[in-house]
Amino acid sequence: MLEFLKRRLKSEKGAMDKIIVTLLLVVVGVGAVVGLTQWMNDNKDTMQQSATTIISNVTTSAQTANN
Repeated sequence: MLEFLKRRLKSEKGAMDKIIVTLLLVVVGVGAVVGLTQWMNDNKDTMQQSATTIISNVTTSAQTANN
């Protein structure tokens, strides 16, 4: 695999640029996934409490409307 990359880099102009851009996109993608996961873990309790509050309000208003 390494020999293939060496031959490819020697034979094509701009191949190094393509590799660098690809690596940059991979790093940005991994960083985005890690950041989103961290944000979701940090805000999980807040989101659960908000959802519970809204569900309680809706069920309460539905029960009062039926009575």
